[in-house]
Amino acid sequence: MANSTEYSARLNVDYPEELGRLTTLFRIIWIIPIAIILALITTAGETVIVNEAGEVIRKMGGIASGLAVATALMIVFRQRYPRWWFDFVRELVRFEGRVLAYLALLTDRYPSTVDEQAVHLEVDYPDVESDLNRWLPLVKWLLALPHYIVLVLLFLLTVLAVVAAWFYILLTGRYPRALFDFVVGVWRWALRVGAYAFLLVTDRYPPFSLR
Repeated sequence: MANSTEYSARLNVDYPEELGRLTTLFRIIWIIPIAIILALITTAGETVIVNEAGEVIRKMGGIASGLAVATALMIVFRQRYPRWWFDFVRELVRFEGRVLAYLALLTDRYPSTVDEQAVHLEVDYPDVESDLNRWLPLVKWLLALPHYIVLVLLFLLTVLAVVAAWFYILLTGRYPRALFDFVVGVWRWALRVGAYAFLLVTDRYPPFSLR
């Protein structure tokens, strides 16, 4: 069980002492196969609407959005969060995390579909009746709006940080510790917001913090 002072979603990534220059140089190519697998899983069931000119005007569905809506409805109407359902969502988030860590150059280890590797991501299973307000899932996505605004800005800075780290790794074989901590911190922040607004595992409002 997590300490009561800890948030219900937590993330830590092992800092690499040395990174390979070659795998870093071609990372955008190496990641393609596992990125395709992740895309096939997360966009399963997605409906794409196009106009007469063949332009995509809307995308609907997909397993990620479908699970968020289904979980909200389950909590509101039944006050339940089936354990097998939660386990699937948590493992999917962990897999996404390993792919993101590889893309962001935080690790040289190719993303596993099973093993934890260098990414330690924990999400606590909630006791729905005692820990969650059954009506909050209807508005949590809206209450998290201030976080969305801040995270958009932080994500832009994260892209710049990863690009800067890419050049630094090619020259030195190391990820600057300050940039590493910043990238992981932004990801940690986003995870807490996701756990609150979409995974719906906690009613505790996410802190505005990288730690």
